[in-house]
Amino acid sequence: MHKFTLDKPDNLVEWWEESVSKFAERRLFGTKNKSGVYEWVTFKDVGTRINNLRAGLAQLDVGKDDVVGIIANNRVEWTVCAFATWGRLARFVPMYEAELVQIWKYIITDSQTKVLFVSKPEIYEKIKGFLKEIPTLKHILVIETEGENSMAALEKKGAAKPVPAERPKADDIAELIYTSGTTGNPKGVLLSHGNFTSNTHAGLKMYPDLIKNDGKDALTLAILPWAHSYGQTGELYAIIRMGGAMGLAESPTTIVNDIVAVKPTWLVAVPRVFNRIYDGLWTKMNKEGGLAKTLFVMGVEAAKRKRELAAEGKSCFMTNLKFKFADKIVFKKIRERLGGRLMGSMSGSAAMNPEIAQFFFDIGIPIYDCYGLTETAPAATMNASYDYRLGSVGKAIDKVKIVIDSSVVEEGATDGEVIIYGPNVMKGYHNRPEDTKATMTEDGGFRTGDRGRLDKDGFLYITGRIKEQYKLENGKFVFPVALEEEICLVHFVQQALIYGLNRAYNVCIVVPDFDVLSDYAKENNLPKDMKTLVKRQDIIDMFGREITNHLKGKFGGYEIPKKFLLLPEAFSLDNGTLTQTMKLKRNVVLKNLNDQIEALYKSN
Repeated sequence: MHKFTLDKPDNLVEWWEESVSKFAERRLFGTKNKSGVYEWVTFKDVGTRINNLRAGLAQLDVGKDDVVGIIANNRVEWTVCAFATWGRLARFVPMYEAELVQIWKYIITDSQTKVLFVSKPEIYEKIKGFLKEIPTLKHILVIETEGENSMAALEKKGAAKPVPAERPKADDIAELIYTSGTTGNPKGVLLSHGNFTSNTHAGLKMYPDLIKNDGKDALTLAILPWAHSYGQTGELYAIIRMGGAMGLAESPTTIVNDIVAVKPTWLVAVPRVFNRIYDGLWTKMNKEGGLAKTLFVMGVEAAKRKRELAAEGKSCFMTNLKFKFADKIVFKKIRERLGGRLMGSMSGSAAMNPEIAQFFFDIGIPIYDCYGLTETAPAATMNASYDYRLGSVGKAIDKVKIVIDSSVVEEGATDGEVIIYGPNVMKGYHNRPEDTKATMTEDGGFRTGDRGRLDKDGFLYITGRIKEQYKLENGKFVFPVALEEEICLVHFVQQALIYGLNRAYNVCIVVPDFDVLSDYAKENNLPKDMKTLVKRQDIIDMFGREITNHLKGKFGGYEIPKKFLLLPEAFSLDNGTLTQTMKLKRNVVLKNLNDQIEALYKSN
């Protein structure tokens, strides 16, 4: 087993206490009010509530290794509940608001939750029966209400009878984060205080610009759900440690407007956010045409040429002039539309398309790709602001080691399964010793299930998912994710799924960009109804041509799909085709569409 010396503080209670004592009067959280204006609370404000709730939990007899759960989106009370729980040496279990009732019940039962906080009275009404059905559950408290069973009442009781915070050890379990897996019941990942703190310490070392000026310039918009480790470590704990501030995004649909309102200096996001911004820019330019599009295209091409010349140690006066002109007229407006103050962004959860990442680098908003999993709290590798390589997911962070196991892939492969060693690796899966044993090596490494390779400088490249790769009828391997990510760059495409297991060729299931397709239909006097449009052979053929032409020269002919199925509805949480972390539930999609897929293979 590998041993690691952890930086201090190595638990989340002292993590908070050091920051609240140092930054008491600084603003910490901003929440949009009914008028659309962000209102801010300070470290001190939040600290008072944590102290009061901790004492309230003591009155509910919450102690070491008891479990406190929460069903809530990002909000001030989420942080209050979490840090109050840890101050009682208890374990915290976050859950999503947008979740099935049976999943809540499974998690609460499996984790043996004792006290549960819920955001809204509507959620309470759905689950109040759990108090009789789940033996360990003793209390449900509602955040957005007053009265006996409210969080506010418990804080008031605690304020009248304060208790000091307990100090957890680094190895003590801080959270059970239930992975919203693509199959089966979610697994409770046991993450310690040391897992989280070591991960955030390491991450902050990769971005020294963020902590300049004692963190006063660190301002972000909280986009990612804190029910997932990426949002917690990359956003919440990092901002608290720096003494920075974060505005809370109102919803996924308001992100761009929220960015303008908050004017962040940094974003922690997923590729989907940047893909939509990128697609939106091209859609707007194609729609406007004329001088605006000419300048935009000129700027993009000049930026690319400028970069290529710089790589050769060269420069060109005309290229620099074109870029400078486009930057002043076009790119500056894009930066302003994203708040005007962004120094950069970190992207994770899925691979960032290099073409899109390069575009944002060129316009002055660098995006640094990182990699990790819930089981590694989550970061394992990061591109640093001072050391990055586009297309990679960066180098191993401080105290973490990456090993590539080629024994589990086909002979002659230059990649293999990524194994992670470090103080960020989970303690195991709750109540699942067999699953834990299957995923952990004898010397404490975590088997990720991801395929990857390391270059000579230690940068990691993810090449696929071992379970998702498959062979065609001709015996050749296909890595569907790489194809899907490239297909999603096509102007008309929002989402894609590639399938071809043991078949003669691949087929592609496509979710169109409905706005773009709607405009196309209008321009060509076609029916407006989306269900009608996606069944038209001329529309299917058009998508096929666009996708095929885009993939030529980038993928082998055997990889390029031969048949296409267009869907009138996007993959989403609501229809059960995406996980809470926006990963595609392939098996669900393939099962739902089995008859239509078979029809593709039978058709000439």
